[in-house]
Amino acid sequence: MGLSTFVHQSFWGRVFYHFSGGKLFSYKEEAPDYIIPDKYLDTKKSQIEESEETVEDSGSSVSSSNSASDCDTETLQVGDRILVTWDGEDDPDNPKNWPLWQKIIFMFEISFLTVSVYMASAIYTPGVDYIIEDLGVSKIKATLPLTMFVVGYGIGPMIFSPASENAIFGRTNIYIVTLFIFFLLQIPISLVNNLAALTVLRFISGFFASPVLGTGGASMGDVIDKPYMPIAIGVWSMGAVCGPSLGPMFGSIMIVKRNWHWTFWLICMLSGIAFVILSWFLPETYEKTLLLRKAERLRKLTGNDKIVSEGEIENQGLTSRQLFIDTLWRPFEIMLFEPIVFSIDMYIALVYSIMYLWFEAFPIVFADLYHFALIPLGLSFLSVLVGICCSAVVYVFIMHRKYTKRKLRGEYVPPEVFLPTMILGSISMPIGVFIFGWSATAKAHWMGPMIGAGIFCFGAFINFQTSFNYLGSSFPRYLASVFAGNAFLRSVIAGCFPLFGAPLFNNLATPNYPVGWGSSLLGFIATIMIIIPVVFYLKGPSIRARSKYSGD
Repeated sequence: MGLSTFVHQSFWGRVFYHFSGGKLFSYKEEAPDYIIPDKYLDTKKSQIEESEETVEDSGSSVSSSNSASDCDTETLQVGDRILVTWDGEDDPDNPKNWPLWQKIIFMFEISFLTVSVYMASAIYTPGVDYIIEDLGVSKIKATLPLTMFVVGYGIGPMIFSPASENAIFGRTNIYIVTLFIFFLLQIPISLVNNLAALTVLRFISGFFASPVLGTGGASMGDVIDKPYMPIAIGVWSMGAVCGPSLGPMFGSIMIVKRNWHWTFWLICMLSGIAFVILSWFLPETYEKTLLLRKAERLRKLTGNDKIVSEGEIENQGLTSRQLFIDTLWRPFEIMLFEPIVFSIDMYIALVYSIMYLWFEAFPIVFADLYHFALIPLGLSFLSVLVGICCSAVVYVFIMHRKYTKRKLRGEYVPPEVFLPTMILGSISMPIGVFIFGWSATAKAHWMGPMIGAGIFCFGAFINFQTSFNYLGSSFPRYLASVFAGNAFLRSVIAGCFPLFGAPLFNNLATPNYPVGWGSSLLGFIATIMIIIPVVFYLKGPSIRARSKYSGD
């Protein structure tokens, strides 16, 4: 046990296992002292032969043996398949049975990947003015590499996340292969001096950075029991909100100390280190993939071809074309034809879009109005982290009381339990937007806009958590596909917002309040959108009852 479990199921652990013919990083089923459970043995033939021998000996024995044979025939008939399961409820190979410290390490790994991807998108922001000067392009053109990166990591999960729900692929192989490609792409991105090439490379880079954004929440669900899922998804999605604030901070430091190319070199080093560590210590956790591998080992060990896993049964009878369509279409189907999913996705897309618009408002407020230098401007994004930390404390307290305790008592907890908290977050967001916009004036201290930003992020973080958990509780069978659709919609929509962020604020600016009316426009939209969680709180159960994918 221990970290050896991680290495066994890691990318390189599996590679060396296969190339050594199972001699390296072997499994318990391949140990000399392993006792094969009776249910995996092809005992029917031997039982029938034993029964025929008994017939020749005595009539009384015939009766006894035939009874045993009949009993076995009911449990293992000719042509029946033996479904591979865990070896008891406490099987240590089941990720849900890992000790707490292992789960914490795994959750940290997934969260680290998530933060890195969002940092890679936002780290570009402080260098926009320098790219305009060096490459001689307009503001909108210089913003394209940021937009295309976000669009790329919105499209990627629509392919990678449903693929991770197929037992053949699993989660880890997709994480590691795409991370390696992402790492390699940072080298030409760091060297290029052409806007067109930078834009294309950033789009491809975002595409291969994307798997964790759609599948990270599902990975958390692989190892955490349902009562603690809200907290686990909260830990994961903190990366989704913290990354955009850490990116500008580190990007500013790199630009001041070196130049804008070094923002990408930093991501290159970060992703390279992540690849080296995670390729050895990020284990596979998807249950269907783990049981498929176990079934392969048991078939080889016993010679019993009846042994199969649930994932193999699902794939049997499907042509490559059918498997391809089923894999790629499912996220779109759930996103477009499930009213709950589409509405929540649109709401989160709005939240995300406002955050990306703020990447344009922060320089207007703190650089142009308050004359912050580049590094202090990057540090101003720490107000986002303060809001998130305060929100996390409130969120964990509420969820532990309203969800976890009730689940541990064995009570049924409907998904709508998350919505009152979501309404709280929805109300906090426009308040923060209005404070940010109207306190940003030369007549007031710069702390006012930071407080507004913190209040907005307080509400935004709560909304991220509750929406993810509401979707996860409503559609637990297809978590990765549900989160992939969410990542797609919010990223594609939000990725386009920076293109018109500066014109929005500049055209609505007044002499004393440069972002007042621009922020108010966003605040009014956020206020109207409060109706979405309210409607689902009132009508959610009846809507879910008509859903094709809802339920366990």
